[in-house]
Parts: sequence; C-alpha cells; structure tokens
Amino acid sequence: MRLPWLGVVVCCAAVWCQGAQRSHAADEKVLLWPQGAPGKQGDEDVDKAWLWVYPAAREKANGTAIVVCPGGGYGALAVDHEGTQIARWLNSIGVSAYVLKYRLGPRYRHPAPMQDVQRALQYVRSNAAANGIAPNRIGVMGFSAGGHLASTAATHVLDADPNAADPVAKVSSRPDFAVLAYPVISMTEPWGHAGSKRNLLGENPDPDLAKLMSNEQQVSPQTPPTFLFHTAEDTGVPVENSLAFFAACRKHKVPAELHVYQFGPHGVGLAPGDPALSTWKERLHDWLRNSGFLADVQRAEVSGKITVAGEPVKWGQVRFTPASVHAPIAFAMVRNGAFKVDAAHGPVVGQNTVEVVTMGDIVPHPTVSDAAVKKSPTLRVEITAGTQTLELTLP
Repeated sequence: MRLPWLGVVVCCAAVWCQGAQRSHAADEKVLLWPQGAPGKQGDEDVDKAWLWVYPAAREKANGTAIVVCPGGGYGALAVDHEGTQIARWLNSIGVSAYVLKYRLGPRYRHPAPMQDVQRALQYVRSNAAANGIAPNRIGVMGFSAGGHLASTAATHVLDADPNAADPVAKVSSRPDFAVLAYPVISMTEPWGHAGSKRNLLGENPDPDLAKLMSNEQQVSPQTPPTFLFHTAEDTGVPVENSLAFFAACRKHKVPAELHVYQFGPHGVGLAPGDPALSTWKERLHDWLRNSGFLADVQRAEVSGKITVAGEPVKWGQVRFTPASVHAPIAFAMVRNGAFKVDAAHGPVVGQNTVEVVTMGDIVPHPTVSDAAVKKSPTLRVEITAGTQTLELTLP
C-alpha cells in the first residue's frame, strides 16, 4: 500500500524540480568587468562580478529596473531566496531585475563590493535605451549584508564622467531609489554586524573607515528615496540598523518608508511561509507605484468641493485612480466639502476614476447610523496639467 504512494511523490518532485530550473534561469549573464575587475587576484569566478539578467515580460514591462544584491555577510551569496526569487517577483509587477554577483571577503574587501554595485548601476543605466529601461527609474535593492551594499550604493555615488573612454563610466551610479530588506547598515558598535564588518573591512579596520562605511552616517539630501523593512525579533541583524537609516533619512528630508514587523527571524526573503510577514512585498509595490517609480507620469495640483445629496461631505476622503496600473493613485482628505492635494502627491494627468468616501463628521455623537463608511458611485474626470479646481456633485 505504501509503494505506489511513494512513487507518486517522487514523480511529482521530479516535475517540480524541472519546472523550478526552467523558471529560475536568467536570460543572460553579463560580466561587469570584461577586462578584469579592479584589483583582481586571479581569473576564477570568485575574482569576477556579473549580473544575472531577468527582464520583465514584454506585455508587463513598465520600464523600471532594479539591481538586486543578495546577502551572505560579505562572505557568501544567498542567490536563491534573496536573488532569483526576488527577481521573479519583481518581474510579476513589470520590473526588470539584475541580480548582482559581487566579489566577497576575505579574498576581496572594501572597496571591491562597492565598485561592483556602482558598476552594475552604471551598466544598467548606460544600456537602458537598448533594453527598454527608463534611465530615471533604476533602483537598487539588497538583503542583509546585500542591504548594506545597496545602502552603500545610495550613499557613495560615482558621478558621471562625460569624458570617459569607457561608455559605462559616462553615466552616474546613483540609484533613483533604494530598497533595504533587513539590512546591515552600521559598521560600528553597538549593533553593527561583526561578520559583515570582518569580511568587508578586515579584522581590525581603521575606525575612520568603519565610520565611513556606517551608512546611517553618510545619508545626505542627495540620498535617493528609500523603502525599508525589518522584524523586531531579528537577532542576526538588529532592527536598529533600519531605524538608524530611516532616522537619518528623516533628518535630511529624504523620502522614506519603514515597515517593522514584530514577528520573524533574519533572512526571510519573500517570507512565503508567513501570511503576515510576506505582505512586505505588497507594501513595497504600493510604495513603488505611489512614488512614481513604475511609470513616467506628470502629476497635477487639484483642489475642489464635494457635495453628496446636496450637502458638503463633512469628513471623508477622495481618491483618484489613473487608467495605468503602474501610475500613482492620489488621495486627499475632505473636510466640510473641501479638499486639496499638491502636485507632488496629486493625480496623474489624464483620465482618472474618482471615488469619494463619506466618513461622517467630527462631533460628539454618531452621525452615520449603520456605523459604516459610505462610498460614492465612481466618477470619471480628466485631469489637466498645472492647477485644477473640481466641483464634484454626487447623488
């Protein structure tokens, strides 16, 4: 009775493995330094840096690209759950992914990994037109020590050199945005990651070098917008790393979003086994879309008045949803029938679906008898460039 059952399991496993191999194969592998990386010590794979290229399907592609840096304490690379699996998820939202194989310690220490990620971003940008990538929507993403490398790319930038003989060096390495997943950020006490520090900087690094590579101390107004997620229970890389980088972004007025989940260990990747923690990727998708990183769009300043059944909406919300699933959704609060949203956060120019939500009033007694918000029928409006005033009258 047991043998046939075992046979079925083995057959299913074989099919799954074959499918996994097909789906995980990159379309291309690009060597970043064809003539040899700076400071190379040999010609083995460990001496090389390359990109595994995972382009988004043509029917889904939105022109955004992300260089993905797997973690591994600067001594290994978690290419599966912090590289390939991330790339395939990015493909599902129309983003092309470039998974970076960077040089590792102890054979290669700083600045080799930084040189590799800078070169990777320059490569993607210099080849953007040929690959259908928007040169102003190229991000960097990293996990754990790869998060440190991604934060290094965001805070240590190679400027474009228009006179360079190398076409890749003619463009900047600055990412347009950064995504840091349970990242190592600091190389100093009390919550720097000792293993990453040792592999990157050596056994007894110069304190000034450790400070230089503590990227929470390198944030500036030029640092790109950043999304971070971490868990409070992470004992491998304490959440204080993300908190410090987020605080530095706030200090320098860099747009940033941080999600801290109470539960969860280090190194979860997409966290497919945890229905709560796995939602971090949906929050990232929201952030990318509403920050304008998934589409080239123009936004407008809009204000107006909203009445429902002849009365101004006392307290509510209005939402503008564009036709493109990649373009930002705009949102504003409504008070006493009036709303206003500035151009930085406003609706996309073109046709939008408008939905109004009535939430009652701010008074010391209930005004909505069924204790529920009330949504209006959807409207369609054409948003024009510049400043626009709308009068929305709903039944």
